[in-house]
Amino acid sequence: MNGAPPELEPGGDLEELLVFIRETRGFDFTGYKRSTLARRIRKRMADARIADYADYRDRLEADAEEFEALFNTILINVTGFTRDAEAWAYLQREVLPELIAAREAQEEIRVWSAGCSSGQEPYSLAILFAEVLGIEECARRVKIYGTDVDEEGLREARAGLYSAKALEPLAPELRARYFEPHGAQFVFRADLRRRVIFGRHDITRDAPISRLDLLVCRNTLMYFNSEAQARIVDRFHFALREGGHLFLGKAEMLLSDGERFEVANMRQRIFRRRPGESAAPYNPAPLRMDATSGAEVREAGRRRQLRDLTLETSPNATVAVDPDGAVVLINAAARLQFGLTTYDLNRPFRDLEISYRPIELRSLIEQAESERHAVRVAAAERMRHDGETQFLDIVIQPMAAADGRPAGVALTFVDTTVATRLNNELTRTRGKLESAYDALQSTNEELETTNEELQSSIEELETTNEELQSTNEELETTNEELQSGNEELETMNEEMRIRSGELDEARRFLEGVLSSIAAGVVVLDADLRVHSWNRGAEELWGLRAGEVHLRPFFTLDFGLPTDEVRRVVADCQTSGARSGPVEIAAVNRIGRSIVCSIACSPMDGGGVVLLMEGTGGP
Repeated sequence: MNGAPPELEPGGDLEELLVFIRETRGFDFTGYKRSTLARRIRKRMADARIADYADYRDRLEADAEEFEALFNTILINVTGFTRDAEAWAYLQREVLPELIAAREAQEEIRVWSAGCSSGQEPYSLAILFAEVLGIEECARRVKIYGTDVDEEGLREARAGLYSAKALEPLAPELRARYFEPHGAQFVFRADLRRRVIFGRHDITRDAPISRLDLLVCRNTLMYFNSEAQARIVDRFHFALREGGHLFLGKAEMLLSDGERFEVANMRQRIFRRRPGESAAPYNPAPLRMDATSGAEVREAGRRRQLRDLTLETSPNATVAVDPDGAVVLINAAARLQFGLTTYDLNRPFRDLEISYRPIELRSLIEQAESERHAVRVAAAERMRHDGETQFLDIVIQPMAAADGRPAGVALTFVDTTVATRLNNELTRTRGKLESAYDALQSTNEELETTNEELQSSIEELETTNEELQSTNEELETTNEELQSGNEELETMNEEMRIRSGELDEARRFLEGVLSSIAAGVVVLDADLRVHSWNRGAEELWGLRAGEVHLRPFFTLDFGLPTDEVRRVVADCQTSGARSGPVEIAAVNRIGRSIVCSIACSPMDGGGVVLLMEGTGGP
């Protein structure tokens, strides 16, 4: 027993849950420290009121949104601008001038912020480089990559929007120089923002960004176990140029990597990549031939034979591939170990099983040829025919001819099964010896994590309180506006009732006037549609007001010829003055011929009033 509480004790159900998360969502937490990981998963399970790992897996299968809540609990995004100001000041003062001086004036400077959370760290790096190089030079030469596995955090980082509280760690002149107001928040300046590239990246699984001058990974390694940390540091070593710097967090150190990294400043956790071993391509000097000396020819033949025998009998499997991808050499060890034969010579390397098993070698060959240096793969795992696991170190070495042109690549497979097993045993033994240190470091990390969680919770509570106060003020303002609006509506309603009564009275008055006129009165609007048709018009033509309301006047079928009337109306609309009267022969409602006198008067808005009086009828 390790003394952990029973509810945090890792077990088979937890491992099955981690495998399920990896297979369904692509998040591989199997390299995380089990004590910290179990505690955070248990915290989320408690919030979801679930006590068993198997039941919680059922919840994840049934509720896809629960994944987001779980990931937010596991991936605590605690960050800030120039967090640990003393370390960032040292980085600006000592490290940046050194790595800038190591590059040519036109050469690009490449920086990677791994585990960047919501983006404050990459933007802090951009500010530091701009302060050292100048803003224009920084925007031209510096490229910063910010990566994380948390898509929600990356969305915030890409926006580049931060509150005034988040910018408090920056000096006022830096805030004014690098951030612009954007509503209630501040946005990072656009010219430098284009040099900061964000993307999702899992440092335990994905290929690292290469040719880096500076790699920043602060307070991220501490969440992983020792094996995962070793794999990550291997990737970081590959990613950095020789002399490149690695910037870690306060709770992290490289205790066992003195051969690959040297300490630049232990207090600030800044390390420098040592020059790596790089095997020179095999490039034999041309043999000097003397036409008079057969002895030298025979000596050259013996040396060539010795060289060929040495390669053929080498205990390490070796395969050579020419620039066209064809196999040109397979030594005895390679034939025995991988089941190859001389019939495989001159075949395309991509057609051989060895090209993709135990690992994908074709892409590594392309990498070695393009970068013109050896590519090494450590402890590639392979299952032998007898069922035993074999470990191989693979070296892909590009070769050049005497004139410098590519001559192909040599692939050397070194059987490190015994050494790897011994190293694994040594690692396990070392883990036991360092258990006390790990326990102290774990306690320190958990305390720091708990402090960060508490700080984050305090900030969230303060933010929530401010939002509630703001919401309350908005509700009070809205209530006052609603009351004012209600009073205005009541006033308007009263005015509408008064106006409606006045309109009703005016309408009754007008209807009474029109009804009292014996002659026919027709009111037309600007489109010559009937709006009023009094009782005299009904008596004269036999059409009721309801039958003709809003109908075009000149489409009505009654006893009045409309051509003369159309001219009268047109003259009235054109001149804007009264026209007529004119007398027109017509037929009244009972079929008697009459003479109808018609006068047309204009109205505002383009309408007209027709006054029609019939004579000669009964």
